[in-house]
Amino acid sequence: MATLTERMIGAARLDAQTYEEVEHDETATSQAMLVVVLASLASGVAVFGQAGLLGLLLGTVMSLVGWVIWAAIVYFVGTRILPTAETEADLGQLLRTIGFSASPGLLAVFGVIPGLGALIRIVASLWQLAAMVVAIRQALDFESTGRAVGVCLIGWLAYLIFSWVVLAVLGIGAAGTGAIGH
Repeated sequence: MATLTERMIGAARLDAQTYEEVEHDETATSQAMLVVVLASLASGVAVFGQAGLLGLLLGTVMSLVGWVIWAAIVYFVGTRILPTAETEADLGQLLRTIGFSASPGLLAVFGVIPGLGALIRIVASLWQLAAMVVAIRQALDFESTGRAVGVCLIGWLAYLIFSWVVLAVLGIGAAGTGAIGH
């Protein structure tokens, strides 16, 4: 069994075998949660001056909540809307693989570098997206990367709608929608 660091490196390398390993290791859920927290903190450090400590803590909590909601949505879309005959997954498998797909997000800590910060955060985000596609492909036992991209797109739309509804119910409205996706 690989260490947490080895798994994070494998996940960042988009190594399908790493995602298979964490998918089947039921004890890796806490590791996946730690990866989500670390990536959130790395991103928060880059914008700490704007958000402060409270913003950093709130961002971390929201990242954890978003991770669980996103995994649930992907689980539903991947097992009910776009499954294949081979699709067999549970929510824990998606929590673990999606959690480790946040590994490239640790690069966001370098977003503090003047003149390069925005570019680094964009690269980290795109890298995380690619890792998430691999994570979803492996967790849902898809042969096709395109199907995993489709699950991501449908899931993302559902996540946006869900977020807008929650924001509206909380009375935050359109002004708060800029926080979605962080």
